[in-house]
Amino acid sequence: MHNTEGSRPDPAKKFVGVQISPISFVDEGVDAVLDTLQDRVGANVLMLGTVSWLGLKSGRSISHELDGWPDHGVPEPYQMRGGAYFDPDPRYYRDTFMADYRSRDPEFTGKDVLKMVIPAAHARGMKVYVELMEPFFKYAGHGSAAAVEIPTLPQAMEVDLFGRLGGEPSTSNPGYRTWIHSMIEDQVRNHDLDGFMWCNERNSPLDTLIQGGCPGDFSAPARAEAESRGVNVEACRQALLRLYDFCQEAAAGKSFADGNLIAFLRVLLENPEALIWEKFWLERNKDLDRELYGLVKWCKPTLPFGLNIWNRNHFNILRRAQWPWAEQTRYADFVKPITYQHQAGEVWAKELGFFRKTVLRDFAPAEAQAALFHILGFDEAPWDAIVSAGMDPDTYVYGQCADALRGVEGKADVYMGIGVDAPRSRPDTAKMTADIAYRSVMATYRAGGHGVVLSPNYSSMRLTHLDGVARALTELGLK
Repeated sequence: MHNTEGSRPDPAKKFVGVQISPISFVDEGVDAVLDTLQDRVGANVLMLGTVSWLGLKSGRSISHELDGWPDHGVPEPYQMRGGAYFDPDPRYYRDTFMADYRSRDPEFTGKDVLKMVIPAAHARGMKVYVELMEPFFKYAGHGSAAAVEIPTLPQAMEVDLFGRLGGEPSTSNPGYRTWIHSMIEDQVRNHDLDGFMWCNERNSPLDTLIQGGCPGDFSAPARAEAESRGVNVEACRQALLRLYDFCQEAAAGKSFADGNLIAFLRVLLENPEALIWEKFWLERNKDLDRELYGLVKWCKPTLPFGLNIWNRNHFNILRRAQWPWAEQTRYADFVKPITYQHQAGEVWAKELGFFRKTVLRDFAPAEAQAALFHILGFDEAPWDAIVSAGMDPDTYVYGQCADALRGVEGKADVYMGIGVDAPRSRPDTAKMTADIAYRSVMATYRAGGHGVVLSPNYSSMRLTHLDGVARALTELGLK
């Protein structure tokens, strides 16, 4: 059961997590970091990024040029090469080409972050969860490593409509999928973890088309899987080509007699095989989440497994329909909706921009926002102020927490992902403050949430902003 609105949370069930990259423990020392998080902030759960090639997960601040350096840590760029920041056990990687993925960052020579952190955290009564996100490699806006030093990885890439290699590994590639399974089993079996959080941020074929991209995955393994499920792969590819042509023409400014939205729906209805491929892709994507849930539970039945839910799932009408909360409770013990409130206006503007380049090009931005806000249930700043204002914790965080609680129907805990200095990419994006942090935490518990996860990475958070979290926790009796 969730907290009754307005009631004080139970300190015995306190869950105040913080996502943190391995480099913070090297830069500041394990004891110093734990002292700060436990004593100053009031956190009791570490969400530790152990495997990544993304600076947002494994590095220092990726927006220091715009936001400046935080008031702790090392104020200089980190030449992250990425990989595993623990020592992989070779026994688990005999059936995958990705057996050698240990980070070669010189800062981590001879260091295993799980062995460094878990004993010290447990000695203080703090919990340690592993936190992972797919895509692991090249991801715009996430501080991707300059190169990924894994032999033959390019041969596992997705294949797009035109037969070209894509930018992400195919999750249907058996070697890549086995690596994900092996990497997670390795950590769960060999380390005294308290939980696991998984994030899946892949774009579906329709999503990719609307963004102006060329979708896949038409690699040999994906084709074989589709055919085994009775899907006519070539018919689907031809249908997606028709939609691709439309989206490219729309983005280039072509006028359609009945307007862009009607023209898009017409092409889609004339080529229903595109929806068959969308459904196949979506189910195969969800299969991975389900497989990982089952794997963790097989290894350690009582270990909590949760999903870190992309904010695009509540900003995008297609994704909102495709990822219902109730379904996700079948393979998650908890969910963490991402609500990086000060950054949310920028994220929303980008999302709306995708639609306005193609299917909603006939709408003025304010008109499109008003319609979509009504559909999605938002009550935020007007279009001309949404980026600079961000989204209000008292409406946005509260509303998303309430929505998630209704959706999970008591079958999963809801830990709200509270943005603390989430990276900005525009100078006009709202800046983080301690008051935003304070109100976000208070809104979570006022809505009945079970806890919070301070996100996306401690290495970029200002302690003066985290003081707002501490103030809220103190008032709530959780610190």
